[in-house]
Amino acid sequence: MQYVVIYLHGFLSSPQSKKASQTIEFVKANYPDLILEIPQLANYPNDAVAIIEQKIAEHHGKKLRFIGSSLGGFLASFMVEKYSGKAVLVNPAVRPFDLLVDFLGAHINPHTQQPFLLKNQHIDELRYLDTPTLNPKSDYWVLLQTADETLDYRQAETKYQDYKLSIEQGGDHSFQDFQRFLPDIFRFLLQD
Repeated sequence: MQYVVIYLHGFLSSPQSKKASQTIEFVKANYPDLILEIPQLANYPNDAVAIIEQKIAEHHGKKLRFIGSSLGGFLASFMVEKYSGKAVLVNPAVRPFDLLVDFLGAHINPHTQQPFLLKNQHIDELRYLDTPTLNPKSDYWVLLQTADETLDYRQAETKYQDYKLSIEQGGDHSFQDFQRFLPDIFRFLLQD
């Protein structure tokens, strides 16, 4: 059966982010026949989910794999719990509905230049997408750096304690030197 890997970028990011670009280059060089999808996610949670679910529908019957960074990690967990599959989560958001309350108001995505207005309804959408309990049959590998300036890595350490965790001292929210993990990430994702 064929695999599809769907990379989900974070809030105020895009498929042109450094980690996404490194992933594209790695797949081109090492897995040229692999289907890699890196959709531009909408700035609003329900719209982002609709985009991801459209990609899942396009690849019906294939084995789903996800790489999710920050808010993309939160969304990847939702997708794995709903559709099954495996995910590698990179400094994932665990409670973005708490964090993004401080971001209510007008924004411009620095990658796409698209303006948008974050409202309370979007916080409610995030709450609905939460996965407070995880299926023990789900398969996650969580990469964390302790000096993440945006998220408290301990939230993810606690939530995913029953799964594979790699916790590095230092680093930052972007996850320094992400590319060195790519060979192991794809070995993890492309095995049953």
